[in-house]
Amino acid sequence: MSGHSKWSTIKRKKAATDSKRGKLFTKLIKEITIAARNGGGNPDGNPRLRLAVDAAKTANMPADNIDRAIKKATGELEGVNYEEITYEGYGPGGVAILIETVTDNKNRTVSEVRHLFSKHNGRLAENGSVNWMFDRKGIITLDKAQLTEDELMLLVIEAGAEDMTIESDYFEIQTSLENFDKVRKALQEMNLNLESASLQMIPKNLVTISGNDNSGAIKLLEALEDNDDVQNVYTNADIIEE
Repeated sequence: MSGHSKWSTIKRKKAATDSKRGKLFTKLIKEITIAARNGGGNPDGNPRLRLAVDAAKTANMPADNIDRAIKKATGELEGVNYEEITYEGYGPGGVAILIETVTDNKNRTVSEVRHLFSKHNGRLAENGSVNWMFDRKGIITLDKAQLTEDELMLLVIEAGAEDMTIESDYFEIQTSLENFDKVRKALQEMNLNLESASLQMIPKNLVTISGNDNSGAIKLLEALEDNDDVQNVYTNADIIEE
């Protein structure tokens, strides 16, 4: 798959840890809040909110938490005023990094992000510096135990998927923005349990790094992911999992 690297596998493992720590719920609530504020509180008429709610349900978030987050976003309950900000930068080896944040204090967030880049031999860059190296795509993952590679390949290609990657214990499907919902629904209609379904920034090309650059990039990416204001981190680094 074009733009696929081991960073996605590392993130997947980290997401499982975040789920146990409860940190995943915080990210999901922020996404629900932003989606509902920008597009309304009805998931049926707001695709982004519908996706966020589905993700929250997959993570076993209580329905009351979801409903409360939507009501805070639409003004029915008092809530926090969040702002979406995307940062761009370069990591060890010159790899490109995109950071999507949701924050209630942008001064704090930019200060912390800049500090992390500096600490791990990277640098924050101007908007537009690396964004052009990525395309927004639909990414769906599911456990391999549910069906065979051939069965899934036939299903997703017919539904309009662009590509599929086979990892050790899961499948990763890539779609265009236009066909994302169609492919997701086709999988759900087969009663398959989706591990995740989201829109992500996928690099057009990968940059190979090794040695200290590889280990340094992993440390920077993980430090950014751990920041409370950071929602998503993307890179064009062809990470070697350590």
